[in-house]
Amino acid sequence: MENTEKHGPETILTTEKKTERIGRALITWFHMLALFAIGGSIVWSAVIAFGGMVQQGHATVEDILLLFIYLELGAMVGIYFKTNHMPVRFLIYVAMTALTRMLIGFINVEHRPDEGILVVSGAVLLLALAVLVLRYGSSRFPSSVLAQDRSDISDAYKTT
Repeated sequence: MENTEKHGPETILTTEKKTERIGRALITWFHMLALFAIGGSIVWSAVIAFGGMVQQGHATVEDILLLFIYLELGAMVGIYFKTNHMPVRFLIYVAMTALTRMLIGFINVEHRPDEGILVVSGAVLLLALAVLVLRYGSSRFPSSVLAQDRSDISDAYKTT
């Protein structure tokens, strides 16, 4: 009896450690699979959009901005893949580019000044200020993990 009581808690701890390792491995594999799926869908969408431009025979400014959106999304996935940190700034850049694309489309259709132009322009300005606040905050008040990874993120962006 004493022998099983002595080894019982050790066996439970060993089982918990094994279960935790398996859980971490499954999460890591799902993480990698999801990143490859997202990256593949970005590439696929960009190729289809580019093919449409080629078939059309020309590219508009809206088409080029769409390609920039795909570029930023791809860079964001690449940085996340390399550093395991979500670069929130890139999401804001994507939103700014999407709003700019929408603004240009709105101006091309309407051809007249409207409050919609001011609202979208104000939203772009607000997002630009958000990027400024994020950059200032991360440089002025870096967390210990982010301080180490900040150079990795900028290096990853340069190579992407």
